[in-house]
Amino acid sequence: MDVVGTVARLGLAAVWLISGGIKAADPAQTWVAVHAYRVLPEMGVEVVAAVLPWFELALGVLLVIGVGTRLVAVLSGLVLLAFMAGVTQAWARGLYIDCGCFGGGGEVEPGATQYGTELLRDAGFLLLAAWLVVRPRSLFALDARLSPEGGS
Repeated sequence: MDVVGTVARLGLAAVWLISGGIKAADPAQTWVAVHAYRVLPEMGVEVVAAVLPWFELALGVLLVIGVGTRLVAVLSGLVLLAFMAGVTQAWARGLYIDCGCFGGGGEVEPGATQYGTELLRDAGFLLLAAWLVVRPRSLFALDARLSPEGGS
């Protein structure tokens, strides 16, 4: 079971490191992606676009080293649920946007949206986070060295 936890932990870490790295490398495009959802005031867009890449990178680093795995998995799940809510509301409101989850983002042509695929993908990532909430133990994690329970 620790092997499954390791795959879940490192898989989710890769998601955060890739998405956060892409967003951090192009802050202007990150702003465009956040703004396209049309749910935040301008100041909220500024704050989310500035903080989100670094928060995702922090989640990824913590998962790679395996520190606070359960807590990081809970935070990951909450962020993923927020992303899924954002995509769902955009779809329900008839907005035509690219989610910007892994770069890009912003308005797209009608018919170019991939809301269903994005939601399924995020649901898969949410399953990884849920696994780690229920069973945070994994191989090569510092949690095992830092706590007697071996990863909580």
